[in-house]
Amino acid sequence: MSGAKVLVAGASIAGPALAHWLRRRGAEVTVVERAPGLRPGGQAVDARGVAKEVIARMGLDATIRAACTDTAGAYTVDVDGTVLETYRADDDGGDGYIADIEILRGDLSQVLYDDTRDGVEYVFDDRIAELTQDADGVDVTFASGGRRRFDLVVGADGLHSSLRGMVFGPREEYLRHLGLVLAFYTVPNEFGVDGWMIDYQDQATGRSAGLRPLKDATKAMAMFSFPAADFDIDHRDIEGQKRLLREQAEGLGWLAPRILAHVDDSPDFYLDQVAQVVMDRWSDGRVGLIGDAAFSSSPMSGGGTGLALVGAYLLAGELAAADWDPKAGFAGYEERMRPFVEANQEIGRLHVDSRRPDAEPPQEADMEALMAVVGRAINGVELPDYAD
Repeated sequence: MSGAKVLVAGASIAGPALAHWLRRRGAEVTVVERAPGLRPGGQAVDARGVAKEVIARMGLDATIRAACTDTAGAYTVDVDGTVLETYRADDDGGDGYIADIEILRGDLSQVLYDDTRDGVEYVFDDRIAELTQDADGVDVTFASGGRRRFDLVVGADGLHSSLRGMVFGPREEYLRHLGLVLAFYTVPNEFGVDGWMIDYQDQATGRSAGLRPLKDATKAMAMFSFPAADFDIDHRDIEGQKRLLREQAEGLGWLAPRILAHVDDSPDFYLDQVAQVVMDRWSDGRVGLIGDAAFSSSPMSGGGTGLALVGAYLLAGELAAADWDPKAGFAGYEERMRPFVEANQEIGRLHVDSRRPDAEPPQEADMEALMAVVGRAINGVELPDYAD
């Protein structure tokens, strides 16, 4: 099949990255996004190891590096602001705690959109309302009322994927809450943030507050985390999320009260549970999943963006190599990706566990095993040389 028609749901990172590679493999690509436009800001995301190779193969290394946060490294501090530990962005060849490719999620999304917009159809402010598939294709009805037929449909619509729910079942079957909640939002840089991320952790309660630099030095990104046994606030209830953050951050020391004072003025507030998506298969007939929709490793893994970028490369490559046969293409993609996904998810769980109030310092033997997992999470997947 030449010129396969593929619909991708979601225009954050995984969706536009997949559109890039599908287009290069000869597909006709439509990306539908329920938001009226690209969402700005968001947390800083990283690319390490094999993900940097994917970026290079996309021809976007210079563009993405130019949009990076230019974070020199990170400090952990005590309640008085005394530096406890220092991490540099050039540690471990740029693949350490702070990666040398670190970029705001919204900025990376913009780069990927700009790269693909001329060869890919983008439809904003719409979503998939219904779909039915048969042996030859997928009939899609959009919320706007339009109806179209595609050869393949891929959900890249994030942790709370509506396409996943539509095709694979309720999110409760796949979502694994890890007992932590994260919040991010932009604040005025009245704190003297000057290229270094600052992280304060209250070991007694498992809560944290932090600040990271932005390209615009007049602003900084605020970060909070707190433990939560469960999480039942809707991911679109922004006011409810702000109330929850204020309640949970009550009494947190360091600069937390001053940072929290800006929460109501923030244009880009984000709060959600730290969760993973665990599925025994990422496809059903002609419908597949990618990125957080399929295998969220959680922000605590530091590998979600890498999974999205590598997954996009492999999914498009395997589908094209299988002449767009969904059964063979999706199977090849899963076989190559799953060990890489599992290593990144293990890192996410271990990082959350390390922040629990009762966490014990790792022993030497544990550190050896941990570094082995880190290696697999950074470089543990082969990138075949698919023909363009």
